[in-house]
Amino acid sequence: QVQLVESGGGWVQAGGSLRLSCAASGTTDRFYRMAWFRQAPGKEREGVAGIFRYGGTVHADPVKGRFTISLDKFNNTLYLQMSSLKPEDAAMYYCAADFRAGVVNNPTTFAYWGQGTQVTVSS
Repeated sequence: QVQLVESGGGWVQAGGSLRLSCAASGTTDRFYRMAWFRQAPGKEREGVAGIFRYGGTVHADPVKGRFTISLDKFNNTLYLQMSSLKPEDAAMYYCAADFRAGVVNNPTTFAYWGQGTQVTVSS
């Protein structure tokens, strides 16, 4: 059974940094792709960044240059390093994973999800 558990969210002032973690049960080598999504109140869930088994990464335009996704295969943990945070980055952040090939910015294509971790950014 696949379990994804996020942590690392919290409150931060604009311009600050946070690192989100997503601990996966079992080996992450089983996943073809993993990703971070976020959802703010009243908005649709949107892709933030994704990573493929072969190591390729994709970052959404709003976070390019500020956020970095990475995967520690030894510890089976997915990370999202967030810097220069803005109030518009505030949202619930979710980790997602799937065994199948596909894109990393479409939430409907991911089978496994964590419970989310809240990020609050004050101006």
